[in-house]
Amino acid sequence: MIFISDTISLDDHEVDISAIRSQGAGGQNVNKVSSAIHLRFDINASSLSDFQKQQLLASNDNRITKEGVLVIKAQQFRTQEQNKIDAFERLQQFIVAATHISKSRRPTKPSKSARRKRLEQKKQRGMTKSLRGKVDF
Repeated sequence: MIFISDTISLDDHEVDISAIRSQGAGGQNVNKVSSAIHLRFDINASSLSDFQKQQLLASNDNRITKEGVLVIKAQQFRTQEQNKIDAFERLQQFIVAATHISKSRRPTKPSKSARRKRLEQKKQRGMTKSLRGKVDF
């Protein structure tokens, strides 16, 4: 069981993990050891609610294929275990960010005293600036 948040969890069979060889420089070890992780998560076949699936598919992320499969490649670390943990954390962050519903903003008005203070400060500032003018005797 993979726990995403308090209300969202996934079964282990919904996530497909495969080990591949990492790219880039790394010496002799990089050509022999499969330390990178490919995590594939099929959004349409998951146990998430339809609303959550639509939110995930609607997110404009280039890691989601046309078939609705999220592909995460983790190769930051040297060991397979650390890359697997990193891939699961990135999956969790993606799902939490995509399914987060922000509260709607309620517009507010400044109070009468705040408006009065603002106007008094403007008048005071204007007086200060007017006193900087040329002096006539």
